Amino acid sequence: MKRTNTFAVRPLSNEEEQVLRDLLDASAALWNEVNYQRLMRYNDEDGFKGDVWDADTGRLEGKYKGVLGASTAQQVIGKNTEAWGSFFTLKDQYHDESNTSVTEHPEPPGFRGNEDDGRVLKGVIRKDAYTVEWGERSRLEIVVGEQLRDRHNSPKSRLRLEVVGDPNWPDYEDQSRLELWYDETDSTFRASQPVTITDARDTPLASETAALDIGANNLVACTTTTGEQYLYGGRELFQRFHKTTREIARLQSKLEDGRYSSNRIRQLYRKRTRRRDHAQKALCRDLLDRLYTEGVDTVYIGGLTDVLDTHWSVETNAKTHNFWAFKQFTERLACTAEEYGISVEVRSEAWTSQECPQCGGIDRTTRHQDTLTCPCGFEGHADLTASETFLKRHSEKTVRPMARPVRFEWDDHNWSELPRSHRPKEQRTDPSTVHYNGNVASGES
Repeated sequence: MKRTNTFAVRPLSNEEEQVLRDLLDASAALWNEVNYQRLMRYNDEDGFKGDVWDADTGRLEGKYKGVLGASTAQQVIGKNTEAWGSFFTLKDQYHDESNTSVTEHPEPPGFRGNEDDGRVLKGVIRKDAYTVEWGERSRLEIVVGEQLRDRHNSPKSRLRLEVVGDPNWPDYEDQSRLELWYDETDSTFRASQPVTITDARDTPLASETAALDIGANNLVACTTTTGEQYLYGGRELFQRFHKTTREIARLQSKLEDGRYSSNRIRQLYRKRTRRRDHAQKALCRDLLDRLYTEGVDTVYIGGLTDVLDTHWSVETNAKTHNFWAFKQFTERLACTAEEYGISVEVRSEAWTSQECPQCGGIDRTTRHQDTLTCPCGFEGHADLTASETFLKRHSEKTVRPMARPVRFEWDDHNWSELPRSHRPKEQRTDPSTVHYNGNVASGES
């Protein structure tokens, strides 16, 4: 399985921080030069002959290998080549009438800032040009070019960086190229290390199923055949996302003619994305931990294509696609579920949000905020009802009676259970073994 270790790194001195900055700045400059040559050829500009693949990358590699090292220069060029390849693939899909996955015309790869406004400090290191040692004093060592080697005293002419935090996957069979960048949001250097692992959890002990209703007011409503229901709220997250989006639009309106971004705008984009991605990752982990414990081995998640064709609105599109990034969330959920031995299947959930579970009617139901009502007398939580209907529609197992739903809110670090969602308390320990202050009596059983 492919997984990624993401961690912060810290230079050991001011001089070594400058070496790292120079390395990443040179990586961005090389990317920009390669991208410029390819973009000019793509636009058929005078003086640039051939197609995008005819850019003189060999000359540029020679120009930058003194700072980056030959292997790193090759990786930067290779990553730009991959970006252009992806662009052409998306372009072909956009013009393919039978393909509905790409609905907006793709744009060619962009530049990583510029010399005047500051380049985006980001680079890649080939898999055999870096080493990571995990332990009490974890460290990362990367190869640098000859022009940078005299600025530090690390062994074997490598730049040594301190690793902050513990990896999710310290034991792995192989590693891929490392990505390094400077996170302006919290003034931290970060690294992303793709790894190949073989260890995964055992297959769930039962064969229960679960269904998820994905939204934005409530990010996930989940129902399981064991009778459990989970609701992850998203209103506050969306409000913060929308507030940042408005601020980005305000700053863009003040830009001079011919300018499309600024350091502050790029910083807000990154901050907005990181906040959403952090919540997504934590939600997937929290939910799948619970489902694994319950013996769930299959999770149904709704495909939105048929739903949006019928119920599309600007607000729905903004929340589901821009804010929650539905496709990204689905991929992340499937990737995390693989660790637990849980399969994720995409099924149609059309009309589940309007169907009354009591009479089966669709046309007469009414949704007001989080409540779904029907003239037949039914009243319930709209998203939880939709997930339950979705589960019954696709699961062959009998769905047990529903327990009181467990509700969660995001506190920027964890998904915390709300007090009002507490279910009836389980039977406690024999009171004869508990003191009035709650301490358990001593003694061996």
